[in-house]
Amino acid sequence: MIQKLTITARTLPDGKPVTVIGRDAWALRNLVDAGAAGCTPIDHPGPRWSHYVFKLRRAGFLIETIDEKHGGPFAGSHARYVLRSHVEIIKDTSRRAA
Repeated sequence: MIQKLTITARTLPDGKPVTVIGRDAWALRNLVDAGAAGCTPIDHPGPRWSHYVFKLRRAGFLIETIDEKHGGPFAGSHARYVLRSHVEIIKDTSRRAA
């Protein structure tokens, strides 16, 4: 049986623990690791970043969306997501002790 990625985290200083699973947990881990640089679907490929961010916001995490222009053959814009909440990871199944 494959166990889904699970993260339990809280916003500091006094947030209640929140557990997120699967791709939502993956997105939260990427946002925490990226810090102020944030994440884009270009440098952190994932099929539904906007939906993961929507659900993380609904869970209480403050995430800023920055609209960035890009060139190339498919010029346009993309989102950069930056976690603005100060987050403490309480449990992360992707970072097990050996």
